[in-house]
Amino acid sequence: MTKKQFRIRFIVFLSVIALLLAGIILAGDTGGEGETVKEVMRDAVLHDSVKVDFFGLRVNPGLISAYTVTGILLVAAVILRIFAVPRFREIPGKLQSVLEMAVGLFDGMAKEKSPHRNRFLSAYIFTAGAYIFVGTLFELLGFQVVSASGLSVSMPAPLADINGAISLGVMSYSVILMGGLIAAGPKGFFTALKDFSLPVSMSFRLFGALLSGALVTELVYYYFALSFVLPVIVGVLFTLIHAVIQAYVLTMLTAQFYGESTEKKPKKAKSKG
Repeated sequence: MTKKQFRIRFIVFLSVIALLLAGIILAGDTGGEGETVKEVMRDAVLHDSVKVDFFGLRVNPGLISAYTVTGILLVAAVILRIFAVPRFREIPGKLQSVLEMAVGLFDGMAKEKSPHRNRFLSAYIFTAGAYIFVGTLFELLGFQVVSASGLSVSMPAPLADINGAISLGVMSYSVILMGGLIAAGPKGFFTALKDFSLPVSMSFRLFGALLSGALVTELVYYYFALSFVLPVIVGVLFTLIHAVIQAYVLTMLTAQFYGESTEKKPKKAKSKG
């Protein structure tokens, strides 16, 4: 790119920004759509006013998102297993390199945190990490669903619903408990059971981190003067950061506590009197 082309593109970019700012100033701040900030925040958290009919039951849209993301991952796994994996070579291509990098990341984490029993752990944290990452990015697609009241609403990230976050936290804690019971017997089970606050902390850490991005975006959209360009930057930035960080944090914590619960402590030698 020559300097002249760069200057032209830079001038065009500044012109677009100037037009947007002029539109914001002329339009004024008329956001809110009749709702207070408190109501907007409450609806984003509890989904009280937005329910979806699901086989006769009224559920949160996050449940529909969870089933959709699960279906996407299952279909993608089947397609990769049938069409991509048989074509893997010693010199990997782009797709093979990405998959091997992802598998190697979680496999290495499992072996580092739990050197004794890690085969199931590596598979679980890979699945959980993929679900968190894809589920968080899912809200960027903006898929619409019709609510029970006839309104069209955007499908949120599955884990932005407190029920989804608690389910994943409890499932991870159950894996830690069962791993300790199988590997180290009752001692391993009770070692993990002592950390009874773990599922609560994992669930609310995950829920709070994902929800914070949604709340910031909702708040930006609420004010009309801020609803140009900025929500796109804020939404994409928060979503990408949370997708990476939360997938890593939950899988790392699960691997850490799983390794502690499955560790077999050496028996103390009996001293001869």
